[in-house]
Amino acid sequence: MRLLADEGVDKPIVDALREAGHEVIYILETNPAAEDSFILNMANTLELILITQDKDFGELVFRLKQIHQGVILVRLNGYSPVQKAEIVVQLFQKHNEELQNAFTVIQPNVVRIRKK
Repeated sequence: MRLLADEGVDKPIVDALREAGHEVIYILETNPAAEDSFILNMANTLELILITQDKDFGELVFRLKQIHQGVILVRLNGYSPVQKAEIVVQLFQKHNEELQNAFTVIQPNVVRIRKK
């Protein structure tokens, strides 16, 4: 899967996804401090699913009706970056096809996938 990781995403998540065979562009490596609208536009232009820990993307998608290729919001507060990485990789193993064009929220013991 082709992904765009927002700069707030923990580096171990990016590394684990890359190790699992996913193509990941990491905003922290390419465009640090980019605005959320730029990041979402970049994901759309390059046809990438956005992975983020920033709830502001929910507002862009739902309230402002911005288009997206898919957004994955990681809400695993209290977990170590390594634990988060394991959970995110497992998400892709279980739900890979469902994530395209969906807004997905990962919380402790819960995954919510909402299609457009």
